[in-house]
Amino acid sequence: MSETRRSLPMPPEPYALRAETRALLEERPEDGMKTINDARFVAETLWEEWGDGLEEAGMPYDTFLTIARGYAGELRLWVVGERIWEHCAAGLAGRVTRRLPDAGCGKQLASAGASR
Repeated sequence: MSETRRSLPMPPEPYALRAETRALLEERPEDGMKTINDARFVAETLWEEWGDGLEEAGMPYDTFLTIARGYAGELRLWVVGERIWEHCAAGLAGRVTRRLPDAGCGKQLASAGASR
């Protein structure tokens, strides 16, 4: 069984990306929300860390991006400082691992160490 089915590593917080996105949100709120709702700003960064394992486990980038877009509300909370990176990334990792093909119950979720 693929290690990806059990957990995804916690990548370091992309501080510069967060600062850039927050500045955009403050200066041009409509553009900032479009960026957050599109989710590519985080998905591309996380795909660099998780992509090989996710593809091996049967999840293409487009599926991953769709899941990330569904998590946009939490991404916004991270951007504005109301969620810490570890919670945000672990939550998205949990959503992703639960949607892997043939991911059964009892698998480890993300680096949070929680199990289903």
